[in-house]
This record gives sequence, structure tokens and C-alpha cells, in this order.
Amino acid sequence: MMTMEWNKLISAKRYGLEHKEYKDEQHIRSQFQRDYDRLIFSSPFRRLQNKTQVFPLPGRIFVHNRLTHSLEVASVGRSLGRITASHLKNNLSDDNHGLIDEIGGIVATACLAHDLGNPPFGHSGEEAISSFFRDGKGQYLKKYVSNNKQWNDLTNFEGNANAFRLLTHTFKGRRHGGFGMTYSTLASIVKYPFDSVNSPKGKKYGFFQTDRDTYVQIANDLGIKIIDADKDIYARHPLVYLVEAADDICYQIMDIEDAHKLKIISSEHTRNLLFSYFEFL
Repeated sequence: MMTMEWNKLISAKRYGLEHKEYKDEQHIRSQFQRDYDRLIFSSPFRRLQNKTQVFPLPGRIFVHNRLTHSLEVASVGRSLGRITASHLKNNLSDDNHGLIDEIGGIVATACLAHDLGNPPFGHSGEEAISSFFRDGKGQYLKKYVSNNKQWNDLTNFEGNANAFRLLTHTFKGRRHGGFGMTYSTLASIVKYPFDSVNSPKGKKYGFFQTDRDTYVQIANDLGIKIIDADKDIYARHPLVYLVEAADDICYQIMDIEDAHKLKIISSEHTRNLLFSYFEFL
């Protein structure tokens, strides 16, 4: 049985810049901190401020948007990553630590990027894009698409796959490799490591057909376990679970807070919901 090794799973190799050798001792910031900073100062990240989280943007009453949500998830994710790193260092042999201390930074960066590809209006936006190609005026474009698998991506649009594309695709006039992120950061945002055609869930998937080879290259280099070689279905990178946990924690708390601010739920109901997380109350 193939096992995954932390020394391979945490890699500073950058997509599109594989020919360069990075030596962190020459930099104040580690390669993974540089990933974080590249996202913070990027246009796709700033655009998240105009995308709703759960509730419509109500004007003078402040509720979370995708930008504030992502920043909060990154904060929680960094803490979860550091806890995990500490646990691993206590259980791994001294010669197998590698870049374990960087886990907090990797998870924080992946958290910043986890909603990057989501369209406005969340899942409703995904369905609107899918419907445009599947049932609407976009049907005429099918003749220009290379194959049915690529068309399936358009008629089942997925924000998670679009985030991976935004970070890795060489857009016109931009450098090869997109953002040039580290392999570990890129792998940590792929919650569904398979394409739309082979999705076991029928809809959710992690990369478009045009980006499949990119993910396979990254997964193989990191030693991510493959579950079904015929369909290119992979196991998750372990840090994906920390990103998902941080996202869920923020959803659980912040959605309640926003609902109270908008007077959808009462103060008493809010208090009961929040106190229910603590067994001793």
C-alpha cells in the first residue's frame, strides 16, 4: 500500500518555475510566506470584497463578504496548522521534520484562496453559469469546445476548480505558471481531487479538463496517493482537511453573527446557538 510522506508533501517547488532552486536562508520570508503575500496583493483576492458570503450585502449593516470570510478562515487555519505541526514534530523522528514548521503558513494561504474561484452569488452563480451553457444562449459555443469532457466542465461549472485554474493558468500576457505558487499550497486547495467526468459525487470536482495534467503533475511530485489510476482520482493532500475545518468553524460562528445583526434571529436564539458549542454551559 502506498503511503504519503511529509518530506514530499511539503515542497517549496513552484509551479511553472520548477527550473529555479529556492534557498530560504537567503530570504526574510519563507517560500510559503511569499505565497501568502502574493495572494493578499492580488486582484482576484481583492475582488472577493464584492462577492456575498451568505446574506446579500445590506448597505450600512456590516456582514461578512467573501473577502472578510477568507481572512478569518486564514487566521483559524494558521492556528490549526501550527497545532498540527507541533503534534507531528512530537511524533516524527528528528531527521524527518523537513518543512513541518511551515504547515501553518501553507494552510493559511490555502484558506485565503479557497473561495477565489467562486462566482458572485455562490452556488446560485455556479448554476447560472452552468445553465447559460447547458440551456441558454451559450449552447452555440459547444462547436468550439475541443471535446465533451470540456463541455461538461462548462455545463457543470465548479468554483473550486476555477480557483485552481486562476492560480495555475497562463493567461494571455502573464507569466508561465500563473501565480507561480508552491506545489504544496496548490494541492492544499483541491478539496475534490478528480475531474468533472469522474466525480464520485456527480457534481463537485477539483480541476477542469484543461488543468488536469497540471494537478496530476503536482500530485505525483508530492507523492499524493492515487485511488483510481484509470480515472485519475487522487486522495486529498492532508492539509486540505485543515482548510476545510477552518472554513467550517468560521461558517458555524459567523453566519450566526450575521443573522443576528440582520435581525433574522433574536439575541436569545443567538445566545443559545453559540452556547450550545460548549458542553459545560
